[in-house]
Amino acid sequence: MSIVSTPRTRATGVAYAGGAYLLWGVLPLYFLLLVPAGPWEIVAARVLFSFAFCIALLTVTRGWRRIIAIMRQPRLLGWTALAGALIYVNWQVFVIGTLTGHVVETSLGYFINPIATVLLGVFVLHERIRRLQWVAIAIAMVAVVVIIVAYGAFPWIALSLTASFGIYGLVKKKIGPSVDALSGLTLESLWLLPVAIVQLVIVGQTTGITLGTVSPWHTLLMVFAGVVTAVPLLMFAAGTRRIDLTVIGMIQFMTPIMQFLTGVLILHEPMPTERWIGFAIVWIAVAVFIVDLVIAARRGRRIRPAPIT
Repeated sequence: MSIVSTPRTRATGVAYAGGAYLLWGVLPLYFLLLVPAGPWEIVAARVLFSFAFCIALLTVTRGWRRIIAIMRQPRLLGWTALAGALIYVNWQVFVIGTLTGHVVETSLGYFINPIATVLLGVFVLHERIRRLQWVAIAIAMVAVVVIIVAYGAFPWIALSLTASFGIYGLVKKKIGPSVDALSGLTLESLWLLPVAIVQLVIVGQTTGITLGTVSPWHTLLMVFAGVVTAVPLLMFAAGTRRIDLTVIGMIQFMTPIMQFLTGVLILHEPMPTERWIGFAIVWIAVAVFIVDLVIAARRGRRIRPAPIT
């Protein structure tokens, strides 16, 4: 059921979407609290407890009929499996980047992601894009080349996050009308359960599982990782139903900005001149992208037909 657009619903939508991006922005600090747990154990716990949290929500909201309806459609199930694989790659790379001192590089991935999503729309969905969007894409590509050549390192964390989340967004767009946010996350977590169990077995036989062995506080934080995963996704879904994607497009840069500031100001990650130059070029691309969104939104308001009275 569609939601009528009013100033109140739009304000609520901004609050939901802003809250989601705010939570995503502080995720690096949350995952650092889970040390000495390693990235493989953390992601496995994230999958297991996300699934448990979704099961509880489905029970409370009586959403089992939606899940059953989706499970009767093999094609939809296949899409949710692909979405699960993509979000797993995104989660795993993000946690590895966070725990190995590359929070700044993770922010780079999410700065580029909206621009890369537009590029995927062109080549996969055959969408037509505006001139300024092409300019933003070209500038972002120059930034990646500068970082690789000048900084002397391939930004695999950033590009992996960009690719996995960008393609994940395409899959969610494909199945969006048929799969609600809670059902989608539940099924994605369900597909990942075997992977999570195998990871925990391997961790248990190598470095050892930390869950339940460090402190009650650490155990609580590990269990709460499921809530931290699910809540922003559900808030994001609620926000996108109430506000235009143009607004979403501008709000989403809150996350990489917070991650960048966390890496530089709190974690004191190195930022040599070459990296500053690369990021400056990325920010120019982002600025061009946002200007294009604003111009498109204003044009849309001008040509919107008047209501019939």
